[in-house]
Amino acid sequence: MPYALLSVSDKTGIAQFAGELVERGWQILSTGGTAQALRAAAIPVTPIAEFTGFPEILGGRVKTLHPKIHAGLLARMSVPRDTEELERHGLSRIELVAVNLYPFRETVARADTTLALALDQIDIGGPTMLRAAAKNHAFVWPVCDPSDYGQVVRALDSAGEIERVVDGSQGETGLRRNLAAKVFSHTAAYDAAVGGYLRSQSPNGSLDLPAEMLVSLVRTATLRYGENPDQRGAFYRDASSAPFGIPALQQLHGKELSYNNLLDIDGALLAIRPYLGSNLTACAIMKHTTPCGLALGKVPAEAYRKALACDPLSAFGSVIAFSRPVTEAAAEEVADLFVECVVAPGYAKGALRILQAKKNLRILQPADGTLGEPAGHVRAGLDARGVAGGLLVQESPSTPGPDMFRAAGEVQVATQRTPTADEWTDLAFAWSAVRSVKSNAIVLVSGEATIGIGAGQMSRVDAVQLAVKKAGQAGLEVEGSVLASDAFFPFADGLAAAADAGVAAVVQPGGSVRDTEVTEAADEHGMAMVFTGRRTFRH
Repeated sequence: MPYALLSVSDKTGIAQFAGELVERGWQILSTGGTAQALRAAAIPVTPIAEFTGFPEILGGRVKTLHPKIHAGLLARMSVPRDTEELERHGLSRIELVAVNLYPFRETVARADTTLALALDQIDIGGPTMLRAAAKNHAFVWPVCDPSDYGQVVRALDSAGEIERVVDGSQGETGLRRNLAAKVFSHTAAYDAAVGGYLRSQSPNGSLDLPAEMLVSLVRTATLRYGENPDQRGAFYRDASSAPFGIPALQQLHGKELSYNNLLDIDGALLAIRPYLGSNLTACAIMKHTTPCGLALGKVPAEAYRKALACDPLSAFGSVIAFSRPVTEAAAEEVADLFVECVVAPGYAKGALRILQAKKNLRILQPADGTLGEPAGHVRAGLDARGVAGGLLVQESPSTPGPDMFRAAGEVQVATQRTPTADEWTDLAFAWSAVRSVKSNAIVLVSGEATIGIGAGQMSRVDAVQLAVKKAGQAGLEVEGSVLASDAFFPFADGLAAAADAGVAAVVQPGGSVRDTEVTEAADEHGMAMVFTGRRTFRH
């Protein structure tokens, strides 16, 4: 009678699987909670301690790490020496392992998880058994996914019929190989989650750029397609930390999200992030990953109207994000426009009813009511972006809020004229807003609302001219507005174009070899200009 070792945290289907194995003449070995679950289902089971002749010790930390287990898993039936050693030491083969691991990722996803609790959830015996079985998959069935129980049983029933296709795999050998590949992918992802979590718990550890990087990702959605219909797409979340950003959102209404929707939602969350927790409402209207309008208001409806005024034509088919719950008044205005998605911390009952009348409108909110961490509380981590043949990785950018704008050392007045109080307010908003615009980026701001946005241009003077043009198309007054640039002005031409349009004050990083020339041009036009000393490209 062959032995099968079953030890699972996720007990989905395990009793039925074990029962089917027993019906086919298998003996079941098991541990702790799995053994209890099998006994409760009236399935005969032999405890591991009885099989090995050695008790579980260290509070269960050591139970399957024993030669009787691993010799039984690693013995090669095609190698006479292996079979002779089993016989000489009185050891039995173990021909099937069904193991899934301690719920480490689920544990660290909880906000109240301590380091000690996380360490307790690092599985040692489980991965060791799985890896041993997968290494020796020619002779052992390695099973880590409950969804595979059925096809394993069917394969056992068809053993010997090598040419028979089993659920798309070529015979028993092909299925075992597929199961082994799944095991090694599973344990690698598990270890990556542990490594990512431990880095995040070390001082500045999550910001290290290690020589080797494993990323633990869990697929949460298969998308209809990618950027274009001929490309497949899926969404994965980081499994080494509690869900945040898009993975923390739940969809309340509407058709399924697309690849492009998710990119725009990510950009919208970035745009409003500095104002999370503020008494004011930020509203961002995103189109093709960059804002076509961004504004602050005392209430959501006001913020939306101001943001929409920047570029109402481009707002068609956009993604809209609010930093505060959507009111009924705001929902009524949003409902007048064709919108792909709305994201907010919550919705008034009447607002939700109004928005849900739009059949295909995707409505999202965070599951816990918290849209994200406010500026000044940046989640430490790394950003990765795929390129042909690899990944680009960088530290996650910081996003200081507007209240930090005039903090000591943050900005330096470069011109003879100092900004007025109103200009300081708009400069702070503009500096926050320009971070969410694709570079080269220029934003024009008046009354804590964008009035013109120049995004993704190859030259900075073109970006200025585009922002001015867009403001004019929207019928908005540039005279007296302020301008933010995500990088320094390499020449005075961009500043001169802004001055000619009526811009009164400018915020930019500075650092050009022509800063003196640019500053002199600002003085000639009576403009105020401040340097932040920090570039904010968003490529």
